[in-house]
Amino acid sequence: MNLFKTTKGNLLLDKEQFWLIHEPWEQLINHSGSHGLYGHLQSLLPHAEVVPAGEADALINSHLLAPIGAAQEIWAAGVTYLRSRDARMEESKESGGASFYDKVYDAERPELFFKALPHRVAAHNETVYIRRDSTWNVPEPELTLFINSHGEIQAYTIGNDMSSRSIEGENPLYLPQAKVYQRSAALGPCLYIPASPIAPMTHISMVIRRAGKSVYSGEVAISQIKRKLPELASWLYREMDFAQGCFLMTGTCLVPGNDFTLAADDIVEITIDNIGTLSNTVSYK
Repeated sequence: MNLFKTTKGNLLLDKEQFWLIHEPWEQLINHSGSHGLYGHLQSLLPHAEVVPAGEADALINSHLLAPIGAAQEIWAAGVTYLRSRDARMEESKESGGASFYDKVYDAERPELFFKALPHRVAAHNETVYIRRDSTWNVPEPELTLFINSHGEIQAYTIGNDMSSRSIEGENPLYLPQAKVYQRSAALGPCLYIPASPIAPMTHISMVIRRAGKSVYSGEVAISQIKRKLPELASWLYREMDFAQGCFLMTGTCLVPGNDFTLAADDIVEITIDNIGTLSNTVSYK
């Protein structure tokens, strides 16, 4: 099942049929119980309004919002893939901070950090920003979890964790400035709500286009992640409460080479099996 948030209501796609659900977003997705969000959505279908495919496509193309509510936050996990560890060690080599990333990759405690409030999040087909005071900027394509208020993973979406590598590489203590700024995160295009946990062989791919030409492409299976997804969720909720649930980006394994940096008007396309494609254009604030 795929759930789209639009300005005209919530669209649920199930078995090639669209349904309109008017329940408030946070109330709708922050559902627990024996069958969780999947079971709750199934129970709503007999009473939901059927939407013809053409009308649904028009709503998605013209009125789509990021699948996050006003009372929900985005957090992120770092150094969860070997490629990410190696990239962070390389960028921090001159500052003497490389060993920190090696240690956290092998540590029991994961790296978790706050990423964005809803009003700073870009939706599918919206603009993401790069910082003017950074010389090395990259997107980070990440499987993103929706975790309900009880700490249970209920759904998945695509996240783009925009990162200023020159700032983080200068000093690891600059991580918040490298990661948290206006439009530094994108989510979408929808929530994927399967009947069982997402398959380990699910693939993430990313293409970066410049002037119509691909300047980077890569693909990886989420099975390469070092930590289990419920493990990451449990650490986030260990000493934190999220009354309406929370989104957690789970790290990246697709990192462009050290000679690459984003430029204005680049287009970043991130695709995850069963979820779709999140596309964003790069700009300055």
